[in-house]
Amino acid sequence: MTNLETLKQAFITQVEGVATALVVLKNRKGTQVGICNYGARITHFIVQDHKQNWVDTVLGFNSIKEYLNATELYHGVTAGPFANRIAKGKFTLDDITYQLEQNNGLNNLHSGTKGFHAQVWDVVQRDNTFVQLSISYADGEGGFPGPIAASITFTLTDDDELVMDYKASSKKDTIINLTNHAYFNLNGEGSGTILNHAVKINASSFVEINEACIPTGKFIEVENTAFDFSVLKPIAQDIAQEDAQLLNGSGYDHSFVLNKSVDGLTHAAIAIGDISNLKLEVFTEEPGMQFYTGNFLNAQDKGKAGNYYERRSGFCFETQHHPDSPNHPHFPSVRLRAGELFKSKTVYKISS
Repeated sequence: MTNLETLKQAFITQVEGVATALVVLKNRKGTQVGICNYGARITHFIVQDHKQNWVDTVLGFNSIKEYLNATELYHGVTAGPFANRIAKGKFTLDDITYQLEQNNGLNNLHSGTKGFHAQVWDVVQRDNTFVQLSISYADGEGGFPGPIAASITFTLTDDDELVMDYKASSKKDTIINLTNHAYFNLNGEGSGTILNHAVKINASSFVEINEACIPTGKFIEVENTAFDFSVLKPIAQDIAQEDAQLLNGSGYDHSFVLNKSVDGLTHAAIAIGDISNLKLEVFTEEPGMQFYTGNFLNAQDKGKAGNYYERRSGFCFETQHHPDSPNHPHFPSVRLRAGELFKSKTVYKISS
């Protein structure tokens, strides 16, 4: 097993004059989680499987240089201020139209090239099992009204739960949508395809998208479709169907409408590795979850084990509000009013 403490030196540099670092979380079981303040990203999530083998379940790299040079920009990041896509990079608040960077064709993706994923966050406080990171975004930065202050606290429990507590506030009314973009492979990063993982998603409908992966505004019932994950099934089972939605997303790249619990956390999803038998469970307070099957991983980035990350070698469970929410009034609101505090919690739990 890699001792993450030995990697700390490899994560020390400066990005635009701000120091980067690797913070290592460890619990009583020996589970390790790596958190880098560049992008407030999860770099490692190393757990024991049923055979007592240590498995790193998250795609990524062992140095900051590799993250800075990677083709895939979003390995493990905290995406914001607005995660996912906004059509034409435009939204309107109180009759004022705001124009964001169009970095994904005509659309905005993950708040543009200078979103939270591309910033060095401040390490506010930490110990062996948690770290709190914070970031400030000036008024107008990235095109967003503000200024926006955001934080995330990662906590590793002795039950191998990685708890993510998000907070944000703004001095002007703005929009907020925060998520984590870890790519998981429960057989181990760099071990090959995730298509034989079994997945269950607690959702009765999903958000229809067009050819640019922008929501049409319509919710589609999952029953009798390729998007029915109401019981565990292999990702491969339906992903190759001749389905217009799968074609638009080049696979699964869709926001599922979670069957929300009345209070507290919703048990959103389960994934089980076909070789490791490791089980990932996701719990969240968010109304949606983007299930993304790594359709655009392109074998350009060599991972921690020395293997290239090929198409569909990792998947994401991104808990969030739906894409393009500011432009669909019937979607759950992403408006953050001046002086109010946004709070949201998501948990990734891995067990053998």
